[in-house]
Amino acid sequence: MKIPAFGRSRQQKPKSPERKSSPKSQSKPPSKPKIKPVSQWNPQLRQVLDLTVTVGSVLICLMMLPTRLPGMELLGIGPNWLLIWVVSWSVKRTVFQGALAGIVLGLLQDAMTSPNPSHAISLGIVGMITGFLQKQRFIQEDFISIALIVFGMTVFEETIFASLLVWMGDRNVQDIWTYYQKVALASAILSSLWAPVLYYPLNRWWQQIKLAQS
Repeated sequence: MKIPAFGRSRQQKPKSPERKSSPKSQSKPPSKPKIKPVSQWNPQLRQVLDLTVTVGSVLICLMMLPTRLPGMELLGIGPNWLLIWVVSWSVKRTVFQGALAGIVLGLLQDAMTSPNPSHAISLGIVGMITGFLQKQRFIQEDFISIALIVFGMTVFEETIFASLLVWMGDRNVQDIWTYYQKVALASAILSSLWAPVLYYPLNRWWQQIKLAQS
């Protein structure tokens, strides 16, 4: 009596249609659209986008000034977003461009708060000093350097603003300097911690625009 060959019958079973499918019949994944580098964009389009990014980032900073989100508040004080923007702008530009940017943003801040004393004076000096530091090559292009500059410039800007309040003479000097110490330290800490969040995308965009124009 012959024993049926079970092993051979298993080996001779037809393969499923999925296994027989050839690589040619498999659909290829759709290719992702390639984005042209900035240098290949239309020059007019580059200028419009550069202006949009620059003005849009300023408007975002203005809207973030009165905003108090979790992790963005210390003793009731938030980051000085306009000062961070002025430092980010002035790091790779001339003294005049840095001072001009500080004056314009200071006037915008005066429109939201109070024009007396004006923030244009303190922010203009901050932009001028930051541009001078970059011109003399005293700073390096990394997040630690930017955070340290923002910390120092925040303390310096608050000192100028407090001095202007004292010079006006309509407030108690002791109350001004007591409040200044709390505001300067809290604002400097928060601004230096949040500086890379604003500096990195803006600096990267401005670098690409500069390379495309050269």
